[in-house]
Amino acid sequence: MIQVHSRSRLGIQYFILFVLGAVLAGAAELPYGGWIQIPILSVIWWQLTLVNDASKKHSFLSGLIFGLGYFVIGLWWLYISLHDVGGMNVALSCMAVFLLSAYMALYYSLATLTLSLLHKSRLTGLLLAASWVLMEFLRGYIFTGFPWMGLAESQFNGPFAPIAPFFGGLACTFLVIWTSWEILQIKKHAVTSLVSIAAIIALSQLAGLITFTKPFGEPITVRLIQGNFEQTLKFNPQAISQQIDFYVGEIKKEAANLIIIPETAFPWPQNNLPTGLLNYLQDFSNVSKSNVLLGLIGDIPTNTGVQYTNRATGLSPNSSPYQFDKVHLVPFGEFIPPGFHWFVEAFRVPMSDFARGSIEQAPFSIQRNGQADINAAMTICYEDVFGGELASRVNNSEKPVNLLINMTNLAWFGKSQASSQQLRLSQLRSLETGLPALRATNTGITSVLGSDGKVLASLPEFTQANLNTQVQAYSGKTPYVRWGNFPILSISCALLIWGFIRYRRF
Repeated sequence: MIQVHSRSRLGIQYFILFVLGAVLAGAAELPYGGWIQIPILSVIWWQLTLVNDASKKHSFLSGLIFGLGYFVIGLWWLYISLHDVGGMNVALSCMAVFLLSAYMALYYSLATLTLSLLHKSRLTGLLLAASWVLMEFLRGYIFTGFPWMGLAESQFNGPFAPIAPFFGGLACTFLVIWTSWEILQIKKHAVTSLVSIAAIIALSQLAGLITFTKPFGEPITVRLIQGNFEQTLKFNPQAISQQIDFYVGEIKKEAANLIIIPETAFPWPQNNLPTGLLNYLQDFSNVSKSNVLLGLIGDIPTNTGVQYTNRATGLSPNSSPYQFDKVHLVPFGEFIPPGFHWFVEAFRVPMSDFARGSIEQAPFSIQRNGQADINAAMTICYEDVFGGELASRVNNSEKPVNLLINMTNLAWFGKSQASSQQLRLSQLRSLETGLPALRATNTGITSVLGSDGKVLASLPEFTQANLNTQVQAYSGKTPYVRWGNFPILSISCALLIWGFIRYRRF
């Protein structure tokens, strides 16, 4: 009877943890989500410590279930891509979302094992934060990485956003975890916990008064064209011509220093585009003195034929074309990992298999009459999620980077939170680098971000429109651009080594 009661209690706690994980994911979408998530995490830590008293097995499962609730809610838009757009059946689409969520949740279960080992120590909060940071870092690299929905992205609307220019998003995550644990400790250590929480929030806010970049040159005029074409039309032969005609017509409507169309707005290999199209647009660039960025499919000749890339092609007045090939491809979306071709063939999964671009590609130079060029670091679609990689590119660029540009097509994910999630990622990248950003998207959210990540102008989602505005370029480097994730990873590793040695928990 006691055993049955114990199992029933554990089942209830697991359910509570799943729901709390889902609530945590939902909170990220609220106006002050970064603040709201902190007390929710405190409740989660409380529940985890209750379960952890049972066994190491239950400790692992509890972290997994919490993570599963978090990622199932946060990544449900993948179902839209696979089922509504890709045509995969309901069962397989649901299974794919579940399996990816379970894989992501493994990192959270490993991070929360710290509570099982060291939850009675006064320093548990620091060690939990350190393990969480390391797991988030690994989540961004193992199997090419998928660090989507990290706690840092919601901190743009939270207390620790000003830390991002210093030590990056992972440092924001560290403080979120530690602060939420300290809230749980207020009952036992009221004074020290309250003072510590107040001090770290105050210092974080004061850090926001320090800037590392400054305005560079005169503002430039920009036009961001949002076509709002459904994904089902992207590769329809008749619709392709309509899309190309639309974007060409919009580009030629008005000159600007910079005109951008979204990722794969020309959904056709570059060499197969209508004859003379790129020359036609190059002539427009020459005459109007406009710089134009085109999203299309690149093709690279190889010994075995042709490989395709997700490419941005840039046209500047009286200059050779620029090209940027997407570096960080989406697993099972833009490339098929080795050993999984059987899966694609067996289940007829809608996938592409693109070649990846070089990590050392140069920024796009925006030419201006009588003024120095503005250099823009390029990202395509979800490359915005990899803050460390972008910071490294900005730091190591031979030309000083003044602006970030992201070209995206989120029509794959319909009316979901995917667009707002990626917007927050772009905002975090601007904060980390201290640089303004331009986001040209197919269905939204097309926007201009300031060097502090704030939205200066944007278009409504699922509308066909142009965003005509100005943007001020910036120069300089933040500490995060110079140092990357090294400081916070070093601190986290040192804390964990010290903690496990002290408490002999190897």
